[in-house]
Amino acid sequence: MKQAPKFNTNDHLGNPQNLEKYKDQKVLIYFYPKDMTPGCTIEAQGFQDLDKEFMLSNTHILGVSKDNEASHQKFCDKHGIEFPLLMDTDTKIAQTYGVIKEKSMFGKKYMGISRESFLINEQGNIEKHWDKVQPLTHPQEVLDYINSQ
Repeated sequence: MKQAPKFNTNDHLGNPQNLEKYKDQKVLIYFYPKDMTPGCTIEAQGFQDLDKEFMLSNTHILGVSKDNEASHQKFCDKHGIEFPLLMDTDTKIAQTYGVIKEKSMFGKKYMGISRESFLINEQGNIEKHWDKVQPLTHPQEVLDYINSQ
């Protein structure tokens, strides 16, 4: 297993966030393209709906996109998201995790954040990487994996 890349940033409430804060606990870091978009909203709501079950499995959820604090706060307020959404406006975290990929929309190619997730175990290692994520089913897929271990 590979050591999870470390980071220091703030969440949507301005609280400092890093992996050391979750020592001896599992962390699911999920990367998503943009606040307020349909797929990202479905995925975030799915994780929020299962948040208590993740906590019972000693797992914290952290969402990451390149949106700023105000955007994250608005997204959380509008959709009842209570877990931390991390600031990555310069995409350094996304780059470190290798999720900046070439994408295409309306025939135009661009570089953006790929929808991917990483489960980090209690020792700070990447236990599982999901690189093909369906927003509707992914939260349950992750929880099922954690509960099967």
